[in-house]
Amino acid sequence: MTNSINSFWIYVDGQKCLATPNLDKGNNVYGERLVQDNHKEFRQWDVYRSKLAAAIQKGIQNFPFAAGSRVLYLGASTGTTVSHISDIIGDEGILFAVEPAVRVARELLENVATRRYNIIPIVEDGRRPKSYYSIFGTVETVYCDIAQPDQTDIAIENCKVYLQNGGVLLLVVKSRSIDVVKDPKVVIKEEAKKLESSGFSIKQIIDLEPFDKDHGMIYATYTQKSV
Repeated sequence: MTNSINSFWIYVDGQKCLATPNLDKGNNVYGERLVQDNHKEFRQWDVYRSKLAAAIQKGIQNFPFAAGSRVLYLGASTGTTVSHISDIIGDEGILFAVEPAVRVARELLENVATRRYNIIPIVEDGRRPKSYYSIFGTVETVYCDIAQPDQTDIAIENCKVYLQNGGVLLLVVKSRSIDVVKDPKVVIKEEAKKLESSGFSIKQIIDLEPFDKDHGMIYATYTQKSV
């Protein structure tokens, strides 16, 4: 299940920009502009505030989110990118949003999740995926954006529990959280190799500069789910 990336581009004041159809009409999440286009309301998607938007700008292939998608989001924070995925998957989709910090999770709940019925907030540590009692069934995509040295290991463990066979992992690699000395590109390649050794097939590695310094995104599919 994929969506055409072309559908996220609209023209605002003569300039091409990213946007998603607003599921919560009349309201924004982080101060983004609301735009009317062809009698529909869109929210501008800031490439400097969302790594997924940056990945689209940098040429992500086979975009994994579409209407009806089931998503596990690790590191939901206050909900900037979560809200845009919520727009994309629509009322038929579901997004399980994991955030361990209670204060941040409260903002996610109050400003985003209570206004969007396709988001289920989960206040838990991503290192304990089996404690997510709100999740039912498997998901088609795991999106991981966690600033921890073991961020890749966290993503792998969650995929083992919840990602369906052939499902997609989008892993945001924050290289400075893993190694502050090593070349970020080397760090990202090493994390990709770690995924390969755990049953993932690497489809694309995206450098997120200039939108996010020392960050990359790994697009992988899970091909060897153990039983």
